[in-house]
Amino acid sequence: MMMITFNKYQGAGNDFVIIDNRTGIINPDDSKLINMMCDRRFGIGADGLILVSDYHGADYEMKYFNSDGKLGSMCGNGGRCVAHFTFTHGIATDSQRFLAYDGLHEATVNDDTVRLQMADVNKYELINNNYFLDTGSPHYVVFMDDIDNLNVFEEGSKLRWAPEFKPGGTNVNFVKILHDGLYLRTFERGVEDETLACGTGITASAIASVLKGHFDNGSVNIRARGGNLKVELKVDNGKIKDIWLTGPATFVFEGKIEL
Repeated sequence: MMMITFNKYQGAGNDFVIIDNRTGIINPDDSKLINMMCDRRFGIGADGLILVSDYHGADYEMKYFNSDGKLGSMCGNGGRCVAHFTFTHGIATDSQRFLAYDGLHEATVNDDTVRLQMADVNKYELINNNYFLDTGSPHYVVFMDDIDNLNVFEEGSKLRWAPEFKPGGTNVNFVKILHDGLYLRTFERGVEDETLACGTGITASAIASVLKGHFDNGSVNIRARGGNLKVELKVDNGKIKDIWLTGPATFVFEGKIEL
């Protein structure tokens, strides 16, 4: 048995267990262990787990796992939280560069707010008049007027495994246009339920709103159930670049777990 130190973080209500794994104390292939740590009844409890590893081409590598214990794709809220974690633990400075599932990212930490560079988006498609695009994770963006009374679990589950999104399925975002931005709710794959915020989903929704002509290039303010965020982006000849996601990254507590 051994004691492992972890930090609990949340970014707009999307919560994570973060562990400094530069010594290799956690086996990233141990999905059963990772699932247990994320379990809200039998473990620490989180939407996902992040391992920080050494990487010679940047300050560190972020490995993100969904709560089911399986390796996940890019996580925007997790990326902001890991940037804050590595800064406060002296692994990186307040201006940093790290490797994630979809490549290298830059991040700037300013108190409890982190500005995170997201990957460029060069491809997207319209499916049933709604945008499907990959912002580090695949997302389907559905615009509608009433999302407060929507059963996100039920409707998201239907679309998550729809034939159009085989073989891996998709995350699903239900978005309402406001006069000053967007309000959205997200069904996340891997978690298999609604989460209070999803960084890659927020980014995808902002991009879709610009492509649909609701907002111009620049910045889009977004309200998720867990908090407020901002996405900056540029559309150039159908390609989306210079994408930055800004939002909270909040340390919750530090603890130890015996494994």
